[in-house]
Amino acid sequence: MPEWAWWLVAAVVGYAVGSINPAAIVARIFHVDLRSSGSGNPGATNVGRVLGPRWGVIVGLLDVLKGFVPAVLFGYFGGQTAGEVAGLAAVLGHITSPFLKGRGGKGVATTLGAILGVTPLLAVPVLAAFGIGLAIWHRVGLGAVLAAITLVVSGIAAHVLGWIDEADMWFAIVLGVMVLVRHQRNLRQAWAQFRA
Repeated sequence: MPEWAWWLVAAVVGYAVGSINPAAIVARIFHVDLRSSGSGNPGATNVGRVLGPRWGVIVGLLDVLKGFVPAVLFGYFGGQTAGEVAGLAAVLGHITSPFLKGRGGKGVATTLGAILGVTPLLAVPVLAAFGIGLAIWHRVGLGAVLAAITLVVSGIAAHVLGWIDEADMWFAIVLGVMVLVRHQRNLRQAWAQFRA
C-alpha cells in the first residue's frame, strides 16, 4: 500500500476510534446525563466527579488507549507519519465526536496516549507539569493547561537538542495547541489567578 494510502486509512481509523466516547457510554449505563451533571464535559474527570473515582480512572485509561493504540499500530505498519496522523486524528475524534454532535471531551487523556504511542520521551515532562499544576491549583483543567504548554515547549526543545525529528516536533505542537483550544476557559482562569 502506498504511503499516502496509509495516511488516509490512519486518519479515518484514528478519527473513528477517537470518536467513541467511553465517558458517555458509562454514563448511559448508569442513566446519567453528563451534559447536565458536574462540569458538563463528557470526559474522565467529570465521570470521576459524577460516578466516582473508580469509573473516572477506567474511563481515563480507555481514553489513553484511544490515542495510544492507533498511533502505535499505524506507526508500526505504516511508518512514522501514519502513526502521527492516527494519533492526531484520534484526539480530533475525541474532541469533535459526531456521536456527541461534535461536542466531545477536552482530549487530555487521548493526547497522552498519542504521545506515548509516538514520542514517549515527551510524556515525562508533560506528566510532571500536569502533576505540578494540579498540586498548585487543585484543578485538573489548569493542570492540563500547564501540561499542554509544556508539551509544545518540550517538543520544540527536544527537536533543537536533536532528540526528536521535525515531524515529531510538529506533532507535539499541534497536539498541545488542540488541547489549549479546548481549555480556553481554564486559560482565562489561569491568567486571572496569575494577575491576582
